[in-house]
Parts: sequence; structure tokens; C-alpha cells
Amino acid sequence: MSFQGYLDTIRTRTGLGPDDFVREARRRGLSGPDLKAADVISWLAADHGLGRGHSMAVVAVLKDALPASATGATDDGVAAVFSGRRGAWRATYDVLCQHVHALGGDTGVQPTRAYVGFTRAGRKFALVAPLIERLDIGLKLDPGVVHERLVPAGTWNSMVTHRATLHGAEELDAALLTQLGAAHEHAGR
Repeated sequence: MSFQGYLDTIRTRTGLGPDDFVREARRRGLSGPDLKAADVISWLAADHGLGRGHSMAVVAVLKDALPASATGATDDGVAAVFSGRRGAWRATYDVLCQHVHALGGDTGVQPTRAYVGFTRAGRKFALVAPLIERLDIGLKLDPGVVHERLVPAGTWNSMVTHRATLHGAEELDAALLTQLGAAHEHAGR
């Protein structure tokens, strides 16, 4: 079963998505840098009847939600995401990052192994995932939002609702930056 398959099954069984588990884990004190898989597995088995495989998918979600400072990731984490041939997208990321930080002092950056998340007051509202041939930008907006630059995220990444794909740096325009601002605003609600 794929990672997304696990998340879909968990949502069907519990009615909860990744953001719900992140919030609940934070409330229970299970979201810091000392996060232990065994504690999460016990909690999910007791409260939600989930087995080890499904629980480990939630553990992965919780680890991805940790702020960069909690995981020890700093600029090195961002550099790792944009390493090798994906480095061609670093300048575009830097423009996005500058725009995000201009949105307010409550913004942050959370690098993971595959993407860099943007947060507002600790809540992820966007992510940037470089591939060799394209740059995917995920935004967490109201699901009903329709915009010519965006498609529904579907199963691409459960943390966001919409996705834009750039095939060249010149495709990053004011319309997309406006939608990034809307995602930031949405995270403040």
C-alpha cells in the first residue's frame, strides 16, 4: 500500500486527516523533537484502533510537521531539498520565500526530505517541491477555490488542497503570488 493509501484508509476509518492528527498530537504533547513512534502507536491503537502500519504513516506526518528548528534542520535542510539537479529551482524558491516572509512576521520555513513547507504561526499553508523538470507548489486554500493557475491537489500531497506546476522560472507570476498570499491568509483563520 502506498503512503497516500495509508492516509486515505486512516481518513475512512477515523474521519481524521493529517492536520487533525498533527493538532491532536500537539495537544497530547506528542509533537516535539523527542517524538517516539512507540508513543504514537500506543495512542492511535487505543484511541482510534489503528495498527502499526497505519500508525507509522501518522508518525511520518508528525515528523514532517515538526519545525525545522525541532528537527535540527536549518538552511542545510533547504539546501538538501534543492541539491543536485533540483538546484536549478533554488532561485525560484528564494523568490517565493522572500514573498512569504513579507506576508508577516509569523511565517516560517519547514524543510522535509522532499519539500519545503511554509507556515503561519506553525500551521503549514504552502509547500514547494522541486523536481528536475518542474517545481510543484502546493497551497492550502478553501477547497472550492477555482483559479486558472491551480488544480486540485488530489492525492499529490494531503497537506494542501491545490497545486500549481512551474516548468520554468518565468511562470512564477503575480497571480500565483497572490494565491500564495491567499493561502497565508486562510491559515490565519
